[in-house]
Amino acid sequence: MADPRSSAHNGALPRESDMESPAGASQMFTRPFTLYEALPYTPFTSIVPIHSGLLPAPSIGSASPAPSLSDIVPSHDFDGLNEQARTGEGFSKHLQQTVNQVQQIIKHNKVTEFKFKTGPRSVAPSSSRSKPISLASGLSPVSKMVYEQNLVSFRYPTPDTPGTKSPPGDLHKQNTPVQTKASPVAVKAELQKQSSATPKNKQAHARNAAKFEIVLPTKSQLEQAANLVSAVSSVPVSAVPAPVRENSRDGPRAQLPQPSQPPTVLPRSSSAGGAIPVTPNQPPPKVQPGSGSPKTVIAVELPRSSFNKSEFLVVPDEPDEPTTLSERKRKRDGLDEDDHYGESLDLRQRAHSALNELRVFLHHVFEAENHVLATRTANDFVGLTVDNATTLSSLAQTKVQALLSKAISLNCYQDVPIEELLRLCRLCEGAVKQAESLDFKIEETWGSADVETWLQQLPDLEMAIRAARTLLRTMCGGRADKQLYSEDMIEKCLDLFKRIADGIIVPVAALRNTGSTAELFKSLCSCRKKLVALLNDFQKLFSLMVLLISKVDTSSTVSNTLEFAASRLIFMESANAEKDSVIDTQKFDGLRLVAMDMLSQIFLLNESQRQGIFDEILTSLEKLPIRRRARTFKLMDGSSIQPVSALIMRLIQTSAGKVDDATGAGQSRAMQSIDGGDGEVPSLGSATFSIRTEEHAATQHQVAIKELAAVVEPLISTANANAMYVIQFIGNKALRSSKSSEDPYRNLFDLFVEDFTICLDNPDWPAAGLLLWRLTVQMIALLTNEKSAVTAKNMALEVLGNVGGALAKLRGQVRKTASALDARDANELGLFLTDLAASALEQKSRPEQMVTWVGPFRVTLEYLESRYSEDPHLASAISFLVSTWGNTICESYDAYEDSVAERDEELGRLAYRLRNMIRDRRWLSSEFSFKDVSASQAKLSYGITLLRSKLYDLFGHILNRLLHSMASDQPTVRSKGLKSINQVLEADPSILDDSQVIELVLQCAEDSSTQVRDSALGLIGNCITLRPSLEAKLFPRIVEMFVDQGPGVRKRAMKLAKDMYLNNTNRSLRAHVANGLLHRVQDPEESVRDLARQMVEEIWFLPFQGGESSAASKISLSDHVALMVHTIKRGNASNILDKVLQTLLAPQTKTSQASLEVCKKLVESMFELVNNTDSGDASTPSGRDVLQVLMIFAKADARLFTFEQLRLLKPQIETLSACDDMAAARAAVTIYRRVLPQLSSAHQDFLRDIHGILLPVLGRAIPRTLLDEIVGCLSIICAVLNDKSKIARVTTSSLAGIQKTRMLFQKTKTLGERETRQICAYSSIVGMIGKHFSLEDERDAFKDRCPPNYAGTVSKLIIDTLLPWTAEAMPLECRKSALDAIGLVCQNAPKNYVSANVYTTFQRIFDSQTPALESLILHSFKEFLLVEEHRSEEGSEATGVNGVKKEKKRELTVMGGTNYDEVASATTHRFLKEITRIAMSTEDEHAFLAVEVLASINRQGLVHPKETGVTFITLETSSNPHISELAFQQHKRMHEKHETVVEREYVKALQSAFAYQRDIVKNSRGATTNPFSPKLHLMMEVLKISKSKNRQKFLDKLCAQVDFDLSKLDASSGDIPSHVEYSRFIIENIAFFEYVTVGEVHNIVAAMEKLVSSTGATVAQAIESEVFAVRMDALDSAPDPSAQLQAESMQVDVKRLRQLTAGSMILSALWEARTYLRKLYGMGTNRREGKIKGLTKDLGKPPVKAQGVTGDKFWEDISAIMTSLTSREGMMERCRAFVELMTVDKELLVQDDDDDMNGDEPLTPDNEDEDDMDEPSSGRGRKRKAMGNTPGGRKKRARSSSQPRKRGRPKKQVTEDMDADGEFDDWA
Repeated sequence: MADPRSSAHNGALPRESDMESPAGASQMFTRPFTLYEALPYTPFTSIVPIHSGLLPAPSIGSASPAPSLSDIVPSHDFDGLNEQARTGEGFSKHLQQTVNQVQQIIKHNKVTEFKFKTGPRSVAPSSSRSKPISLASGLSPVSKMVYEQNLVSFRYPTPDTPGTKSPPGDLHKQNTPVQTKASPVAVKAELQKQSSATPKNKQAHARNAAKFEIVLPTKSQLEQAANLVSAVSSVPVSAVPAPVRENSRDGPRAQLPQPSQPPTVLPRSSSAGGAIPVTPNQPPPKVQPGSGSPKTVIAVELPRSSFNKSEFLVVPDEPDEPTTLSERKRKRDGLDEDDHYGESLDLRQRAHSALNELRVFLHHVFEAENHVLATRTANDFVGLTVDNATTLSSLAQTKVQALLSKAISLNCYQDVPIEELLRLCRLCEGAVKQAESLDFKIEETWGSADVETWLQQLPDLEMAIRAARTLLRTMCGGRADKQLYSEDMIEKCLDLFKRIADGIIVPVAALRNTGSTAELFKSLCSCRKKLVALLNDFQKLFSLMVLLISKVDTSSTVSNTLEFAASRLIFMESANAEKDSVIDTQKFDGLRLVAMDMLSQIFLLNESQRQGIFDEILTSLEKLPIRRRARTFKLMDGSSIQPVSALIMRLIQTSAGKVDDATGAGQSRAMQSIDGGDGEVPSLGSATFSIRTEEHAATQHQVAIKELAAVVEPLISTANANAMYVIQFIGNKALRSSKSSEDPYRNLFDLFVEDFTICLDNPDWPAAGLLLWRLTVQMIALLTNEKSAVTAKNMALEVLGNVGGALAKLRGQVRKTASALDARDANELGLFLTDLAASALEQKSRPEQMVTWVGPFRVTLEYLESRYSEDPHLASAISFLVSTWGNTICESYDAYEDSVAERDEELGRLAYRLRNMIRDRRWLSSEFSFKDVSASQAKLSYGITLLRSKLYDLFGHILNRLLHSMASDQPTVRSKGLKSINQVLEADPSILDDSQVIELVLQCAEDSSTQVRDSALGLIGNCITLRPSLEAKLFPRIVEMFVDQGPGVRKRAMKLAKDMYLNNTNRSLRAHVANGLLHRVQDPEESVRDLARQMVEEIWFLPFQGGESSAASKISLSDHVALMVHTIKRGNASNILDKVLQTLLAPQTKTSQASLEVCKKLVESMFELVNNTDSGDASTPSGRDVLQVLMIFAKADARLFTFEQLRLLKPQIETLSACDDMAAARAAVTIYRRVLPQLSSAHQDFLRDIHGILLPVLGRAIPRTLLDEIVGCLSIICAVLNDKSKIARVTTSSLAGIQKTRMLFQKTKTLGERETRQICAYSSIVGMIGKHFSLEDERDAFKDRCPPNYAGTVSKLIIDTLLPWTAEAMPLECRKSALDAIGLVCQNAPKNYVSANVYTTFQRIFDSQTPALESLILHSFKEFLLVEEHRSEEGSEATGVNGVKKEKKRELTVMGGTNYDEVASATTHRFLKEITRIAMSTEDEHAFLAVEVLASINRQGLVHPKETGVTFITLETSSNPHISELAFQQHKRMHEKHETVVEREYVKALQSAFAYQRDIVKNSRGATTNPFSPKLHLMMEVLKISKSKNRQKFLDKLCAQVDFDLSKLDASSGDIPSHVEYSRFIIENIAFFEYVTVGEVHNIVAAMEKLVSSTGATVAQAIESEVFAVRMDALDSAPDPSAQLQAESMQVDVKRLRQLTAGSMILSALWEARTYLRKLYGMGTNRREGKIKGLTKDLGKPPVKAQGVTGDKFWEDISAIMTSLTSREGMMERCRAFVELMTVDKELLVQDDDDDMNGDEPLTPDNEDEDDMDEPSSGRGRKRKAMGNTPGGRKKRARSSSQPRKRGRPKKQVTEDMDADGEFDDWA
């Protein structure tokens, strides 16, 4: 067509067909096309209108030929390269680098591709065609190397295949198979393997009766054909294409159609067996014979027999992969990939404008500089430094930096002349150099004047910072000009940065307003704005340095300095509150973020420094805050984490990516410029792979997977190793610390775990999943290791609970997001993700679905890519996800055992694409486009990937471990397991559907450990909240735990039950809860009682406070009344409710008035139900039950009732005469008795009616309690009516009956049953009347009944009448009635207590020790003392109108009455001994009555505290909770008022308590089991009121009680002698006491050790000399060590042997308690360890118990010791063990080869004064380390005498230390 080119071609050689002859050429084209003729066949058809000015008309014939290669490249260089290739130096570095550079230039994705439509061409005659010549022929050696190493194909579009483009590498594959690199043998083996892989399928096919064959194309063929059909359908087919013949390298040779035929577009022929797609209404294309395209045939052959449908299953459809989400991008014509100028005209204009603006500004600056140099006067642009050097002003710096940034971003920075940039740099150097002379470091000793001087330097410093920023900005533009990269200026900028950080930033951050720095703090606060501006400039300089090291390959010195500075800024100390900081703390947080970017960039670029960076971060963790300021790094979703957590995750993500090729090339060029060299730039992407195209990867999928694995496996391995290193470091530190220790690592560990779980579902932080996976694996290993400590297991359980909760939460979020996405974003992607999420949740999704090209990985990546421009930090997350994707592809491919062609080909394509994505981060965005991805779709996609990750695969293991921990043998592990599984259940309640989980929880609720039960109860509450259907099953267990032994457990159960009560309408459930709470009002624990009263108020009274009177409220009130009645009836809680109401309505209660109104409403509602009859309906209470509740309200407060309501009760009173319903009548009488005092004389008629009804009832046989109420009512009515005459007549009549019966008894000496009943009735009537009435005004009515000249009172007359019936000769029933009546009369007339005939009668009763009669006297005393006590309290609380106390006249109830204090005191002193005897003789109600009397005596102070102190301390140990609680209250009361007096009685009280336990309780052990609790724990609770010094004094006395004198020790009788039993009681109490301070523990342990050392020496010497015959000469004679002493050789007296054994038992038990306390409180087993650890500052702290130490072993050891006296052998063994304990120090024994040392054995007690313990008889000290004749006969090795023997040996210290260090390392 044009002039021939020279031999040095730029492109491919002309084809042979184009060079055959001019004739052939003339037949092809007669003339060149004009512009308008060629335009329809060009890509410019969319330009309308077309104008020749935009596109000049080409003149093909007259155009000058293309310039030859020699015009572009110097010929000598090209010739030299060719010469090297010819001489065989083809592998020289220079030549290979040149070829690689050319390969990069001509890559198919970087070469502009023009697509022209084919024009009319003539077909050359077949005779003129000859065999084509290879394109490689005639090339120069260098060109041939380039040609052979590239697969870029250039071809002419022909009419045969005009519409298709073979991708690179497809030249080999059309109708011929692609040749792979596998050998024929390997191919054959693979075919055999594939053929043998499916024998079962072949057998099944052979057995199948049906023969159904369909030849179908593959999925890829169908998709390709479908695309081509759409293309064919748009172009009419009018001709049949000629057959196409292709060659391997030269490209296709085609015959051209006739010029008259328009160009056609037809698909390329498919592979054999493929179907040819045909569009509708169009005949199929005809295929010429010999074309090689077979005919598509479908053959169906059906048998006659039918198939069985039951043999087939319905398989659910799997989600189809969307096909329209991702498309390949169309290459931009005529532009390189990195050339942004061609994107749009607007971009070109902006770039041109930015370049022009920058150059114009620089021109102005340079003119200003010339002016300054000429005039030496500064202007707005340029100033002068101190050295008269020109420098840019601050404003000019800011402007030029903005212009430079704009030019760099628009890619026009390369067009700025280098001279202008160098001159700009010189203008900036002056300010940076000037800063070297500034001294701006802040000193702590500065004052305000120094700060002012320092502020004057700030302008110069700010100018220097901005100049440094300008210098760095010029270096970050990616230019290759070496003049810009001045190493000297980089170092100067770095030095300026370092000086500012060390001299200003760090000191200001650490400055506080305290001490000597307060003045400096205030001075700097006054100039805070300037400091903030300086900090902002510094931060921008720091950011530019981050950009610098990413663009320029700096020296190691620069990177090391920046790494150190970044680490220091990350961990610099800052204030917790804004008021304590000079600058806002958030400013420092921003600086930390930049420092994190710096470390991340250094970590990415310098692999050699990665380990050092991790070490620096991890060793600095202890500097981090663990409080409010811990989490300052904000995430996209608004949550916060620690900055260091984000840094660690970012570094791990970074380690999973590669350095970008462009970045590496830019750094290399910059480094060459700095070094001044012109060497070669190594190509980072020059590694060669055999797979070059996607189609090649599809056919050679195994090779493609291997090449991907070679790239991705090192990255994933590195990330795994880094994650493992971080977890092991933090975990090891956490195991060696606790949450309460000064070492922060345990708390930091929890913060890290929480941070990682927060980021788990965040696609921005995929490394969180890897870290949690490594952490979970280690925790499971730690938990399954039997040697792991309890603390380690607890930590592991806590972590597993957090991780399990996070995974369960993830599952719930995926389910929720998928549901919301299905409803909101119902597009193709949303539907696909929803289906895939459903499969992933069921763990049924296939691996290839997870790694598909448009699957969840791709969606997540596209979302991150869309945000990359806004947040460049996402680069690490993108790299990590891509590597994870690639690794998942490799794992999926390797996991398949079968071979599916379509699947394997797709995985091969994915492997090729992922390999490119890993090596070039921008490859995906440049090659493919994707539909927009929303945040919810991205989060769902990432969640799907997590559901199929290794971390989620451990979810089942986590859950199993947590469940198994609930059945652990260690209580703390069980408790922690319950708390941990609670986190998982809250996140995923579906786990509760498994009944085994509930059963395990219920088992833990019955655990012996209080901690476990409390945790189980909390879990039960959460289970009910999460699954309300479990309420019926779990509720009974909650109510049962109302009576748990632990107060905390009881409180938690009550709170749970209260919540259930308020949230439930079930009457039965509410009644159970209310009944349980009412009974807790009488709980022994005060806090539980208060809580119970509060809860009863909240559920029964608080909801009805308010003035509502609607019908609904009335119905609700009626239902509530029915519930209350039902509860009181079934729960027997009437007395408890009475106390609750009294407390609720007490005047001092804040809500008393509101509660009073509520109670009035309740009473009013109950009166509506009074007349109800009994029915089977539980919702309708009977009138009898309602009256019982009304009686309780009447006892609480009479103000609740009205007169009209009393009138309604009159019918109930009238039933007394008929005895129809005594319960209802008694309730009505009780209400009258409480309420009638409110009535006045205005109601006389009503009162007379009631009096008339009640008085006749006295003559009937009624119960005593009802009689008491009736007489009480009559006394009130008579007082109002002022008429006692009828009562007086009843009394005289009764006395007459008593006297008559007495006369009858004197005659007959016997009484019949009728007379006995009469005496009992008469006695009860006169007793009750004497109690409630004072009949002195009616004395005349008794004249006939009085003896002559009787001067006594009426009450004395009654008592004298009754006293004869108390004689022993009288029947017991008569004695009881008379004695009861006397007591009742004495309550109203107390002076009768001191009457001689009365108290002698009482004394006679006490001497007879008849409990039935004693109880009557005690009841009388109790009632009398309570009345006096109440009267005394009323007198003390009586106040005047103005609040001033006033005197209150006491009401005189008898003539000559007094306040009865003398009576109470005299009676108490007279009978105190008897009352005490009764209280301590039993534990029944009789004893409790005596204790109540003693308590009242103690409260009134009627006796000296020492008289009752021992009694109360003794009774504290009672097994009756009522007795022990009342005694504890009185003991506490006495201790608070009379501590000194009570303390003197403690030793006597200990002995009394032991005797009480031995004789009354019948259990002399010092503690109770399940759980272990000392019997003296209430005494210890009282002692907690005292000072620690007093407690320690008590403990010393307690320990001294165990001491004994061996010669006086009585062991003559019994299995356990008395002192041994008493010692055991004391020792077990000491062991199980709850000590208040560390000092107390050390004090008691020291006292025990001292006692064993002193007393034990005497006992051991006696045993050795008397039992084992050990003499002093035995030490000198050196006997045979193997000879054992035989105890039988000495005839020891049994009595003496028992005495020695008893002493050994006491001291051995004491030593066991000492060892147990040391283990329990972590004091070690060596006494000196305890002394070292017990520092003075820690002695006042509360002791901390070691986890896992229980009292079971100690309890068993004590029990075993106490059996030593049962046999002679047992006594000998006990003596031998004690001597060995005293004489052999097991810590110093040399272990024999066959002996195992037990580290838990106790040490020998030390004798601190052993030098003073020598005895004249033996001539030696009692403490000896080893003897030749030990009782055990153990052989011990000789010791060296070169050094003195130490007292102890650290037991396996080295081994334990090694285990401690390596404990966490063994996780893996």
